[in-house]
This record gives sequence, structure tokens and C-alpha cells, in this order.
Amino acid sequence: MSTTKNYFSHESTFIDANSTIGKGTKIWHFSHIMKDAVIGDNCNLGQNVVISPKVVLGNNVKVQNNVSIYTGVICEDDVFLGPSMVFTNVINPRSFIDRKEEFKVTLVKKGATIGANATIICGVTLGDYCFIGAGAVVTKDVLPHALVLGNPSKQVGWVSEFGHKLDFDEEGFAVCPESFSSYQLKKNKIVKKK
Repeated sequence: MSTTKNYFSHESTFIDANSTIGKGTKIWHFSHIMKDAVIGDNCNLGQNVVISPKVVLGNNVKVQNNVSIYTGVICEDDVFLGPSMVFTNVINPRSFIDRKEEFKVTLVKKGATIGANATIICGVTLGDYCFIGAGAVVTKDVLPHALVLGNPSKQVGWVSEFGHKLDFDEEGFAVCPESFSSYQLKKNKIVKKK
């Protein structure tokens, strides 16, 4: 194992020149950080992770084993990417056609969780604190705090910032059992009450 600058990287990791890695970040076995990638502070990248050129990861992003993050993906702070989940970056790939100029942007907003083996089709936005269930296939934008499951994914509920399912009463109010924070559902949008 080797410690480089203000972050940790296992000796089997490849880190290309012109990549930026934040303070306190840990990068584990057999991972590859490509040129022009930007990784924030206090991130944790598991075994066999690939970060492609121009990918941006915010602070405190957790990337589990066997995840490839392709050019066009932006993850904001506090995002969780589950084991072997998949991003794409081209809508209609063909091996004999170069479509590098057609990469789509996929935006994963603050605090979002993507479960193990989920697939995120490029060009979508995953809202703040949304929760994508294991194995889901996401083909369209996901609302903030939405819980989505299945193939193709469908919204089946709402979650708090702590990832707990919110059960709204007739008046549109719910309480997170972990934080005791109160939430209100108005016009398909969650508002956190203080």
C-alpha cells in the first residue's frame, strides 16, 4: 500500500496524470483513475473501480466494488454507488461507429443512493436523496426523495435523507423515524419542515 499526497491509493491502483483527487480520499485495489477526472474530498472507491476522463465526483462519494463511471457522469456530494451498478453514456452504441461526440450527461444529485446491480441509462437526472433499488433499470429522470424499483423503474414511494421510507398521512405529512424530521408532500414534491 502507498500513501500519496493527501489521499490514499493502494499500490495496484493506476492514477493517470492530470487527474485531481481530494484530501482524505481512499482508492482500493485494481482501480483506475483516468486523466482529467475530478474526485472530491473523503471519497471511498472500492476494488476494481474505473473513473473515466472528465468524470466529476463531489465530496464524500462512496463507490462500491466493480463500478465503472464513464465520461459524462457527474455525482454531487454524499452519493452512494452500490456494488456492480452500471452507468451508460451513449443512447445507441455500435462497436463500428465512433460516438464519443454523443456522450450524454448523467447527473446524480446530492445524497442519492444507487443500489447494487442497478443500471442508469445516460442523460437522466437523479434527484437529491432519491433511492434507486437494487437491480432497477432507470430510463428517465427521478424526483428528489423518490424511491424507485424495477425494470423499467417506477416510483413506489418517498424516502428521507436517511433513506427511510416516508409514510404520508391524509394531510401530506410524514416523520423520518431516525431523525424525527418532518416532511410534507405538496404537488409531487417533498418539503422538509424544521
